[in-house]
Amino acid sequence: MAPSDYVIVGAGSAGCALAYRLTEAGKTVTLIEFGGSDIGIFIQMPGALSYPMNMPRYDWGFSTVPEEHLGGRKLATPRGKVLGGSSSINGMVFVRGNRKDFDFWEESGAIGWGYADVLPYFKRMESWHGGRSAWRGTDGPLHITRGKRKNPLFNAFIEAGHQAGWPRNDDYNGQHQEGFGPMEATIWKGRRWSAANAYLRPAKKTGKLTVIRALARRVLFQDNRAVGVEIDRKGRIEQVMAGEEVILSASSINTPKLLMLSGIGPADHLREHGIQVRADRPGVGANLQDHLEIYMQYKSLKPVSLYTYYNLLGKSRVGVEWILQKTGLGASNQFESCGFIRSGENVDYPDIQYHFLPLAVRYDGKAAAKGHGFQAHVGPMRSKSRGTVRLDSADPAGAPRIHFNYMSHADDWKEFRACVRMTRQIFDQPAFAEYRGEEIQPGATVQSDGQIDAFIREHAESAYHPCGTARVGAAEDGMAVVDPQLRVIGVQGLRVADSSIFPRITNGNLNGPSIMTGEKAADHILGRQMMRADPDLTETAS
Repeated sequence: MAPSDYVIVGAGSAGCALAYRLTEAGKTVTLIEFGGSDIGIFIQMPGALSYPMNMPRYDWGFSTVPEEHLGGRKLATPRGKVLGGSSSINGMVFVRGNRKDFDFWEESGAIGWGYADVLPYFKRMESWHGGRSAWRGTDGPLHITRGKRKNPLFNAFIEAGHQAGWPRNDDYNGQHQEGFGPMEATIWKGRRWSAANAYLRPAKKTGKLTVIRALARRVLFQDNRAVGVEIDRKGRIEQVMAGEEVILSASSINTPKLLMLSGIGPADHLREHGIQVRADRPGVGANLQDHLEIYMQYKSLKPVSLYTYYNLLGKSRVGVEWILQKTGLGASNQFESCGFIRSGENVDYPDIQYHFLPLAVRYDGKAAAKGHGFQAHVGPMRSKSRGTVRLDSADPAGAPRIHFNYMSHADDWKEFRACVRMTRQIFDQPAFAEYRGEEIQPGATVQSDGQIDAFIREHAESAYHPCGTARVGAAEDGMAVVDPQLRVIGVQGLRVADSSIFPRITNGNLNGPSIMTGEKAADHILGRQMMRADPDLTETAS
């Protein structure tokens, strides 16, 4: 097989976007993905979101080492092993992040990644169905929609946030992020609008894309230049060669693993596993970050929650309607209202996020209460805790060692206590008076700092937003892994384009910023003039 211009590892959020933009420009691309097809009701039906991330067919099945600050618990770390990557198994929530997230990136050495630089790529990638706005795009491959909020609990949550003193916000992805309002989702015509649906299928139609289902083992080099990828395809070791460059878009877990297997990473760690050091980059696998959250749950005094459908007959009816018409409860992820607030007056911009759900249930789909209820997922946005991804062995088929080091910074505990107390204030507002029953979780007796901390230690869960393990920065920054053009520092012909590059985690869910990274990476790779937003937009955003 003749070499493609570019070889991309990982058909996830960034990889699909990158493949589309490169093939659109006339380049040939080979895309390596270990997972299989995304065709199936559990992925394509938004209401079935709790299933694919718990299915070995679609999920890598990673988990952390025992997290010492969470009572030694091992937390699940789902990553998509399927076309579309994690965009095919996630909750479909769409959040860009805050202007100040990206300005921080630039201030920390990621020149050209400030808000003014990334806004045009957010606009280019989306078809927003919320009207006209100078901050939003309407012609992109990624459809962004809102649920209909037919359940009265959705609007009660927005009204309660306003009654508690926060503004209403009709578009947290627009000019301002702070406030309560409708939540946005990557759902279109009742289907999950993953990166596979938005980008990969159009890329295939160009005739320039080849998708190979295989395990990427390591990057191949000639002298100091990446020239291809060694793969395991059905037990056969093969080489997939690149005419121009290799790009790793394998996730913030698998990308650092591949870099280290290829000899790029902390030298001492590589030598421990018998790997020849090609570039000593201690930042590879460092700077690992995530969002933790807790579920604040209440019983409902009225039978208005989704519990009515939380049985075999109810689920069957929902499924049949979706299969026949792509409508009904199955056409929504049920995250239809949300909030972004600050934990204190001295906080510069929102640091707490809410996802509201009209059901008391866990993310894996298990009911928390036998009866009607509702909940808010709540957690701090900018934890100061940092962890690592490391090799457990030099076996490419082995899982890496994932240690988030959750809750290792004292400020994390203060911010989580604020989450609990502020959430209670919101649910205590008049808007919930007719619905609010007993507090299921944490429970009304959990009041002191010590009691709240004990609850967090036992019940905090990942929001599944890992990032940061190959961060972008100045070429002379010893802990940076890629330069602002996403070129891996210390070698040639190799780039990274996924959430690994984030210097610091962004406000909210990471699918949007990950896709933006793939979009922007394409222009860097193609040598195009980079887009930049009108100052009138960026200076008034918050």
